[in-house]
Amino acid sequence: MTAQGKGNFMKNDIDIDITIPSHTRHLRMIGRIGEKVAQAIDCSDKIREDLPGQLEVVLTEGLVNAIKHAKSPDPDEEIHIRINVSDRILLVRIYDNGVGFDLDTVPTPCFSANGLEDKGRGIFILRSLMDTVKYTRSDRGNVLEMRKKLM
Repeated sequence: MTAQGKGNFMKNDIDIDITIPSHTRHLRMIGRIGEKVAQAIDCSDKIREDLPGQLEVVLTEGLVNAIKHAKSPDPDEEIHIRINVSDRILLVRIYDNGVGFDLDTVPTPCFSANGLEDKGRGIFILRSLMDTVKYTRSDRGNVLEMRKKLM
């Protein structure tokens, strides 16, 4: 991580690349890494207060989707996570090699007296915490890409 002074703010340059086995037992570790990254980001006090918890949730929910819903035929498949902060933008990418899905077909979960229904809840949470959420197919597999402005 490097930081340089420029104007009234510090420029963040963070690039973290992680590969893990496609197992839920790694969720807590990745969530904690997200918290630590968020704590290292130079941003406003308002954003800094919420960002560690938000990044933990975003990473955890994104990984749960990749692990449980990608339906890769190989249970020993790896998931690749990339966290990048540059020019006041947080970019999180989660790569998997599963069958994928169409993000636009995921329904908004229903709110009822019993709480929030399970289907679509993770995507709803990601969209609520991040400025943009995209899911695309590339030559490297599927990519869940999430961006958040840090200004």
